[in-house]
Amino acid sequence: VSVFVRRFDAFVSLWYTFGGGTRLSVGSDVRPTLKVLPPSREELQQGTATLVCLADKGFPSDWSLAWKVDGSSSSWEESRSPGVLGGGALYSWSSTLRLPADQWAKVGSVTCEATQGSQTALSETLRRDQCSQ
Repeated sequence: VSVFVRRFDAFVSLWYTFGGGTRLSVGSDVRPTLKVLPPSREELQQGTATLVCLADKGFPSDWSLAWKVDGSSSSWEESRSPGVLGGGALYSWSSTLRLPADQWAKVGSVTCEATQGSQTALSETLRRDQCSQ
């Protein structure tokens, strides 16, 4: 009877290979496409304005979405969906910005900004005067 025993010191931990805090991603970073959707006329008549930012087909999954109103960070209610994996191993996200309709009437523009790691931010701006309300 023969027994094969592998020496323990031949094992190399990936922790030591990559180091602590290293992120391994398979594939290359892909910037999502941004689209900002205005509030509906019906919603505005009810006193609320909800804007939606759609970020489509990005990689990896940790892109962050943020809103700016007239160039400054928003103080209005914001929410963000988790990334959803779609075709081609790319992710999609959405973020909503909700404010009173009377405040929306005073806004010049809203910008949705997507950031990920050290990449240059990606943004899409919607001017209120371009909306058919």
